[in-house]
Amino acid sequence: MCGIVCYIGSKEATPILIEGLKRLEYRGYDSAGLAVTDGKETCLVKEVGKVSRLEEKIKEDSCRGTMGIAHTRWATHGRPSVPNAHPQTGEEDKVFLVHNGIIENYLSLKEELLKKGHTFNSETDTEVLVHLIEEYYEGDLAAAVKKVLRLVQGTFGIALFHRDSPDQIVLARRGSPLILGIGENEYLAASDVNALLRHTNQVIHLKDNELAILNRDDFSISDFQDRRVIREAETIEWGQDAADKKGFDHYMLKEIFEQPDAVENALRGRLLEGEGVSHLGGLEGVLDRLKAMERIHFVSCGTSYYAGLLARYIFEKVTDFSVEVEYASEFRYRNLRLDEKTAVLAISQSGETADTLAAIREAKRKGALCLGLVNVVGSTIAKETEAGVYNHAGPEIGVASTKVFLSQCVILTLMALLVGRYQRLSLTEGLFITRALRKLPGQLRRILDQAPRIEEIARRYAQYHNFLYIGRLYNFPIAMEGALKLKEISYLHAEGYAAGEMKHGPISLIDPDFPTVAIVPRDSTYEKMINNIQEIKARDGKVVAVAAEGDSEIAGHVDDVISVPRSIDILQPLLNTIPLQLFAYYIARERGCDIDKPRNLAKSVTVE
Repeated sequence: MCGIVCYIGSKEATPILIEGLKRLEYRGYDSAGLAVTDGKETCLVKEVGKVSRLEEKIKEDSCRGTMGIAHTRWATHGRPSVPNAHPQTGEEDKVFLVHNGIIENYLSLKEELLKKGHTFNSETDTEVLVHLIEEYYEGDLAAAVKKVLRLVQGTFGIALFHRDSPDQIVLARRGSPLILGIGENEYLAASDVNALLRHTNQVIHLKDNELAILNRDDFSISDFQDRRVIREAETIEWGQDAADKKGFDHYMLKEIFEQPDAVENALRGRLLEGEGVSHLGGLEGVLDRLKAMERIHFVSCGTSYYAGLLARYIFEKVTDFSVEVEYASEFRYRNLRLDEKTAVLAISQSGETADTLAAIREAKRKGALCLGLVNVVGSTIAKETEAGVYNHAGPEIGVASTKVFLSQCVILTLMALLVGRYQRLSLTEGLFITRALRKLPGQLRRILDQAPRIEEIARRYAQYHNFLYIGRLYNFPIAMEGALKLKEISYLHAEGYAAGEMKHGPISLIDPDFPTVAIVPRDSTYEKMINNIQEIKARDGKVVAVAAEGDSEIAGHVDDVISVPRSIDILQPLLNTIPLQLFAYYIARERGCDIDKPRNLAKSVTVE
């Protein structure tokens, strides 16, 4: 959600901070600000709206200095406004602080401060931190921060400096990511590694309840009990050019077209084709325990939840596991059987999703084997789970996930294949799956070659305001994911439904102004899907079908057809996903939407 960028070194801080904020725009925000100091004067500039508006304001009010902090805010406490934007300051304008997260007990803390005579200038929970630090500051900023954070309940990633300590930035985290960047004679920090890559690929991830001090010539890390932490820097495996648009109009379109490569990366070194099995090094240490499990729960949010829904069908097909899929945000409210015979797999693109982290911590408390599937190396979920698998999909900048979703589906299939070959899956069946997996990248490229035709179809449907997406069996989760993509980036109402539920309510919505996108593979559900389409056409509804290549029958039942190559049943949904992504993208573009930064949404949801 919110974004943090910090710099201390010998260069002018403002251009580095602004560039870093622009690298974080995809996370979602509604205001931005920075504070830069030259050791004598501190420049504070804040603005509502885009980072570009902040940049224009700075041109009028020059900010010079070699140390500073910057922030993009996604409003929680208080509407988007200049007073509520970060950095927040106190009554003396000596402490400058940026904050990601939510301080849950801010009201009680604020009441105590009001009794002591403090006055507040914003509606934010963050300003409480500033006033508390002012209260406790006695010349040692880090010591004051630690005292304050022992009083705080909630989540935070904070960065701050004090006017009286112009050569020091203090950072701290609990539940909201912060990453240190180790440069040449300079140090940086950010809430997302993407903001650091233009300057360094050497990073250190702060863990929960840790504090870092950045000076001009060194840094240190300790926990909140003043114990020193020694941690080696990690090398980020992809460079800044991987996060550029490379000639595409939007990051989302670029990432859709990167999906064949993302699938190849997900498969690389992970298929033992002669044995019809997968090899996942990240699970080797727990493989014996995993094989002995009776139950597995997938916990995730948003698009990752739909990947889990598809995985449920696949695991039930090829393994002996009893499978549950849970919204991570609801997981803690259920009285589930979680014990040594239960595995819980957290699925998260960022590895920082707050609800998914909370679900993992609950599962660990009850004795389950906790695993992770994430794209970001060193992320919190990767560190807090016992084992897991990385996507290696490269950076995904577009808020609406595309290539990571497909990568998740591939890796979940590999997990099912791995376990299944120790259970019910025969060698012949394993070979059948591995060979189909190998064909996926080439088949995906063939679908992407149809982008101009999909754009033409999308343009015809861009004026409608409501859509129904339907599918059965493996393609039911894909119908929901397709509807989500349209909602996210075009702001149109779309519902994903199991096609068998048509007569239980949704059919009442069908009319000439309510088109349906139907996923119609040539599998055991084909005849039933045709029946559903007939019901829609009988009510003058328009239908766009995603259907198999060579299906000569489907065109006679629908208004438009997008053909995709055929694969085995459990992998067909992966191919059917691409047309739905492109359909949503081209409709959003036709409607003039901000595709990479859709309103009210954030790439990484780090608050519950």
